[in-house]
Formats: sequence, structure tokens, C-alpha cells
Amino acid sequence: MTTSHLNGHVASEGGGGRGGNDELRGGQQHREMAVDCPGDLGSRTLPVRRSAQLERIRQHQEDLRRRREEEGRQLDLNASLRLRKLSQNPNIGIDNPTFLQDSHIPQQPALGGQHTQALLGLEELLFSLKQVRGLLPDQQSQNDVELVLSLLNKSDFQSALKIHNAVASSMNRPSPPFPHTQHALPLAMEVRSLVQSCHSKEGLELHSLLTDTHVQALLLAHDGIAEVELQPESELVEGETLTQWGGETVKIVRIEKAQDVPLGATVRNEMESVLISRIVRGGAAERSGLLSEGDEILEINGTEIRGKDVNQVFDILADMHGLLTFVLIPNNQNKPAPVKETVIHVKAHFDYDPSDDPYVPCRELGLSFQKGDILHIISQSDPNWWQAYRDGDEDNQPLAGLVPGKSFQQQREAMKQTIEEDKEPEKTGKLWCAKKNKRKRKKYNSHRADDLDEEILTYEEMALYHQPANRKRPIALIGPSSCGQAELRQKLLHNQPDRFAGAVPHTTRSRRDGEVSGRDYHFVSRQTFEAELAAGETFVGSRTQIVCFLCSESENVPSWDGNAKGH
Repeated sequence: MTTSHLNGHVASEGGGGRGGNDELRGGQQHREMAVDCPGDLGSRTLPVRRSAQLERIRQHQEDLRRRREEEGRQLDLNASLRLRKLSQNPNIGIDNPTFLQDSHIPQQPALGGQHTQALLGLEELLFSLKQVRGLLPDQQSQNDVELVLSLLNKSDFQSALKIHNAVASSMNRPSPPFPHTQHALPLAMEVRSLVQSCHSKEGLELHSLLTDTHVQALLLAHDGIAEVELQPESELVEGETLTQWGGETVKIVRIEKAQDVPLGATVRNEMESVLISRIVRGGAAERSGLLSEGDEILEINGTEIRGKDVNQVFDILADMHGLLTFVLIPNNQNKPAPVKETVIHVKAHFDYDPSDDPYVPCRELGLSFQKGDILHIISQSDPNWWQAYRDGDEDNQPLAGLVPGKSFQQQREAMKQTIEEDKEPEKTGKLWCAKKNKRKRKKYNSHRADDLDEEILTYEEMALYHQPANRKRPIALIGPSSCGQAELRQKLLHNQPDRFAGAVPHTTRSRRDGEVSGRDYHFVSRQTFEAELAAGETFVGSRTQIVCFLCSESENVPSWDGNAKGH
């Protein structure tokens, strides 16, 4: 499938034909297209009249209703054994001489358009069912007719039928006249001044009518109503949901998109439908919060989208910016409650290039990085593909990029190791017998996430330490005896005395020759040392007060030997 960059240029033809769609769970079933709206030619969107827009919405709802009715009829036909039996053995019909074909009935134009409702006559229906009941040969059909008759005779059904007929009669009436002007009263006053000098009977009568206060009040009310009806079309509220026709929900969404801001959404095809596959952080769609993953796009700025592939959708959006009007069928699946995701910072332990990854759902949004890079993960809604920024690229990169999720990358690495182990030639021993590999081999199991965490390191969570201006971090050199930490401490103190200072330890042993109290050690009694240790005032032979003093007052970083002995 042809893919395209976010800047509007076609990049490459989607490879990924190496079985990626069925080898891993992370591989997407549908290829996504990143849609963006660079406005090199300016906005080509024009204000859409509300009547035309609502007519298209009504048509979309009617098409959706027909598709669902057709699907329901197919399901009912396949599920009903009785209908299947009747279709195999049709009964011979009865000639009805009073029945007229549709071609003989004069067609009258409907007043209410395609949504005109038919008036139902209860008496005629009851009379017809009673006649049919006597002509049915089998008992099952007669029982069905009796059931329908009992329903029709119920008072609740008859009340509902009366309401239906009243609504249908109201909908079949022609629409009220539309006002031609909102200045009827000024025109009437102008006519009154013109006929004031007229002496004919008709002129005097007209002058009298236009002078009447009741007529003037009527014209004033007319102008008030006409002002509302003739005012310029107001913008629909963002996210307005319409359910007036057939119970089918269609949503109108308006998004203001600047020329230099990408839309930040990917689309995919499912049969003839064009669905929003992913909302990318940083784009106009994510900032508006009006588009959701799984919504079906019916039209954009009056252009029908259904039936087009993702490349055609990209071409349609290529030159659009400014006000974008989407007509959508919202996703009816239960959406989880929105959770404010916290940004986590990880260190990558592998190199990644989306151009070499056949499983990335949208190669144009893939974020490349190298081992050791710090990534800011801003969204983990898709566990297989996280949305992230590289450290330092937040200002230069408007949209977040896609990186493999931790579990997904661990599965890939585990499978890769298994394949490489299977390809290793077996070592041969004496007598031409195969020799088993001594290394323990484990079979790949995607459900063993704990084992993958221990064996394969993909990301390591990090936290940025902010160094206080008035404090220094202590450095502790801890290790077994005679491993060199004492020599390292002395080397740091000797080579960089302006950066490092040592904490003088406390000891209970006797002072040796050449040792100075307070410089080499603090010599204290055993009882004093144990009392300070019990009170938590001593740590590895050094008093915490000395360490805190060095951290807050000295410009040097305190350090001490983890093997210092108190006594």
C-alpha cells in the first residue's frame, strides 16, 4: 500500500510483505495512513449552507438505516426455519379480483419528501386479517393471525397508532411559507405615505388599513420572526449530535486547523468505510478532543469520503486548512473513562529504525532512536505502539512518534533469539553422532512476561535528578574488602580536591603514631560510639552531622569508604 509523509509527499510503497501481519500480535491488520493538511494553496473551504448539509446528513442516515435493515433481513431469513421452509414450498396463491396492481394506482406526489410517513387504517387492516384467517389451511398460520388480531385490538396499540397517524399527517403537510423580507413594516409605512394623496376608494381603504395599529403590530411581529429566519447561518456547535432521522446518530465536528499544525490522525479502510484509526498527540485532532478512534468519516467539507481509499482521503485533505467540517458516525463501542496519562522517561537499550520495521502501523509516524537515547513516553493507550518524543525534540517535533511497546519489543527479541538458535548448526562429536548444545534453550512463550523482563532489557525507566543549588550529593564507595575503593577514594581526593572532600570517620581504636584527631579519625570511646550508633547519628563509621555539613556548606562533594570500621 502506498504511504505518504506528513508533509504531503509520497514516500514509498508499504513493504511489510514479509508475513508481518500474522507473525506477531503487534502487527496491525489494516495499514494506517497519516492524514495531514498542508495549506500551500490556501483554504479552499467555503461556508456550507445548513440546508444542503443537513440534506446530506439525512441521506447518510438513510443509507445507514437501509444497510442495517438489509443486514437484519438477511439474518432473519437465515435464522428462521419456517421462512426457509416456506421459501422451499410456496403455497399456491388465491386470486383476489379486487386487488389492483401498483401500475393502475395513480401516483400522487409526496409532500414530505423521502421521509413521508404513510397513514395506517386500522379498520381496513382488521377486516383484511379476518378474511385471510378463514382462508389459511394450516393451524400454525391461523394462530399467527389470531396473535396479530389480539395485538391490534389492544388499547395501547391503538393509541400508539393514533399518535403515528397524527405525526405522519403533520409531516405530510407542506412546509410553511418562507419570509421574503424582514422590512415589511417600513415598506407598509412607505406605501401609506404614497397613497396618502390618493382620493380613490381603494386608496383610502388601503391608507386606513396601514394606519391601523393592529396591522402595524402584525407587521412588526412578522419582521421579528423574519429576522430570525433570514439571519446568516450560524455555525453549528462543535460536536453537535443529530438523531432526528430514523434514529441513526450522525455527528458534525468542526475543527479549526492552522496551516503549520498537522491534523494528527491516521485512517484505515474497512470494506467501504474510512475509519479513524489513531489519534496522535500534538495534532489538531488531539487538541480539539472531538475525534475518537473508531469513528467513521462520511464527508469532509461537503466531500463524500465513504468508498474512497486512504490515499484518496490524503489527496482530499492535502490542500485543506482552516475550518474543517467532519460528518461522522461515532464509534458506539463502550469507551473507557478518560484517564490522564503520566509521562514516563525511559532509556532505550536497543536501536530502532521504523523504515526497517515491517510491523509499524504507520511508517511515517515511526520515531527512530539509538541505544542510550532518552525517550519521553506520553501515551501507552496502545500497548504495542507507544507515542513518544526524543529528549530535546519536543519543540522541534510537532507530533509524537510511534515506538514499539515494551512487551511487544520483548516478544520480537525473544522470537528473534529463538530463530537464531534454531539456525545454529549442531556440533558433531565422535562416531558422527550429534552433540547437544550445552546451553539451556527455552521455548518462546508470549504469556511469560516475567521471564522476558528478566532476560531481555528493552527500556529502563529513568528519573531526572535536579541538583539543589545549596546541596551536594554524597558519593559512597561500597564493595568487598580489598577491591580498590580506598585507592579510588584517595585518587579522587588527591586529583580533584576542589570537587571532592572526605568525611572524617569515627573510631574506637587507639590513635597510632602520626595520626591526628579530626584529620585522620575522630577517636571516641566505645560507649560513645555505640550510643551514637543506637541514636542513628553514625553511618558506616561517620557521623551524619559531618556529612550534612559537607553537603550544605562545602563546595566539595563528600565521599567516604564503605569499608571504614568503627571499631
